[in-house]
Amino acid sequence: MLFNNKERNKERLILFTRYPEPGKTKTRLIPKLGPLGAALLQQQMTEKCFAVAQKAAAYRKLDLEIRYTGGTISLFKNWLKDPQIILNDQGKGELGERLRLAFIDAFRAHKDRVIIIGSDCPGLSLKIINNAFDHLREKELVLGPANDGGYYLIGLSKPCRDLFANISWGTEKVLPTTLERAQKLGLTIHLLESLSDIDRPEDLKHVNNNPNR
Repeated sequence: MLFNNKERNKERLILFTRYPEPGKTKTRLIPKLGPLGAALLQQQMTEKCFAVAQKAAAYRKLDLEIRYTGGTISLFKNWLKDPQIILNDQGKGELGERLRLAFIDAFRAHKDRVIIIGSDCPGLSLKIINNAFDHLREKELVLGPANDGGYYLIGLSKPCRDLFANISWGTEKVLPTTLERAQKLGLTIHLLESLSDIDRPEDLKHVNNNPNR
């Protein structure tokens, strides 16, 4: 499928990530990797997910945004070296509030389909992102389930302020609670394939998961 300039104005892909500062990122992996090793892994995973996001942006002609925590716009510009991306601080509050704000800003910018991805899922691919955007043409919510009970991707085709409130972030309850909330809100839903996030030492076996898709 080819995408013209009109389509470009309808879609936004947002990467949530943290600046890889030793001691402040991937803290649950520090006992296994040390502060520097955990930060290096964060850097590598962000760069990998960003490369996939860049491919999606080029293929679909969509807006690409990074929402970051830690670091500064200048640090991210010097690191990722892509003048086309939009850079914004994630803001304050728990993860749900920061996700809600990113979606609100995108829909206020007149986007019709918005997807947020994390930076810690090695199995994320261009095929998955394309599939998610395509399903948002028919569904209101698309989720990429993570094997730890969370999700590595969330997409919306309309604002939904109530989807992110009162969720136990960082637990195995994130996905089931989100699905239950979505059903109560009457959202139409599509689930993508399940993938593994890298959050804990036992997840490190998935680091080299590099699908050729």
